Amino acid sequence: MPGALAPAAAAKGGGPGQGGGLMKRRPLSLLPFLSLRDYVFCMATLLLFCLGSLFYQLNGGPPHFLLALRHCLGNSTYLDDHGPPPQKVLPFPSQVVYNRVGKCGSRTVVLLLRILSEKHGFNLVTSDIHNKTRLTKNEQMELIKNISTAEQPYLFTRHVHFLNFSRFGGDQPVYINIIRDPVNRFLSNYFFRRFGDWRGEQNHMIRTPNMRQEERYLDINVCILENYPECSNPRLFYIIPYFCGQHPRCREPGEWALERAKLNVNENFLLVGILEELEDVLLLLERFLPHYFKDVLSIYKNPEHRKLGNLTVTVKKTVPSPEAIQILYQRMRYEYEFYYYVKEQFHLLKRKFGLKSDIRKPSPRPEFFIPSPLETEEPINDEEEDDEKWLEDIYKR
Repeated sequence: MPGALAPAAAAKGGGPGQGGGLMKRRPLSLLPFLSLRDYVFCMATLLLFCLGSLFYQLNGGPPHFLLALRHCLGNSTYLDDHGPPPQKVLPFPSQVVYNRVGKCGSRTVVLLLRILSEKHGFNLVTSDIHNKTRLTKNEQMELIKNISTAEQPYLFTRHVHFLNFSRFGGDQPVYINIIRDPVNRFLSNYFFRRFGDWRGEQNHMIRTPNMRQEERYLDINVCILENYPECSNPRLFYIIPYFCGQHPRCREPGEWALERAKLNVNENFLLVGILEELEDVLLLLERFLPHYFKDVLSIYKNPEHRKLGNLTVTVKKTVPSPEAIQILYQRMRYEYEFYYYVKEQFHLLKRKFGLKSDIRKPSPRPEFFIPSPLETEEPINDEEEDDEKWLEDIYKR
């Protein structure tokens, strides 16, 4: 009987060399060295790789789990062989220019910006050029090119008159600035050029090494009343060109430069604050540009920062006689008209965001001004324009 069964068993493929056992092992015959568990693992890995490639193509870059894998494995990983990572999402606006007006608190603000750039990770682009505000056409093109190619988000700062980026085919950045009472600005500059500030006794000698002793100690009243060049136009026409621009007529005291400066303030500047209300300026900057100015007011109020800020205060300042000040008012007529225009716009902006102006005794103003700037402000009513909607409109300019 056993012999009778053998052919049947062989017919059913039951023999050791060619029977049922061979049929069961056929799927693994190509990989005899792998177990079933190893085979399943290889197939799962292949499937995972295929899905990863699919995600990469659909999303325009490697999926997050591959980025995490890069982080775990080190430098020589997936991204090294598959191009650069996708571009990071930039905050808006990502291009800001602070074309700071001289002796209007700019050194204080730059100290803050150095701290903030480290804290928030934006690119602070500064310049070592402090005495060239007017540029030729080629110089404008070169500077705009250099600024535009900086890594974003960036904040560029330099003493330079307004630059029209769109004129040379560039993207117009958002501008910010701060100005102050024109006579106070002039006096601060007059004494700073002669005697510097608290940062060092020889600071002024470095800045004006060729100034003669009789010029360095020239009485401010003599300079004004006897019409020395430093105390008369066009030297006194200083603030407006920073907003008017690089056109030659921007340097000529008059209505044309004044109106063009106002137009640029309205169309290209997110904020022009006044130094006399610096804390409110910083509050609004933090509101408008949080990715640059978040926590700026707390840093500004920090005692250690205040100690540094005090070193930039001009020394040996004296106050001119009332007669000399009145002459300065007359010579700086357009500067004051622009200053009060900016001050009024700034106070309107404060009202919109619920900030009250300090109620102080107003400083004496020239008689030739008819319109009065807003002295006190009240918060806007709840039914007035929404703050965020207004801010969006500003960004769309």
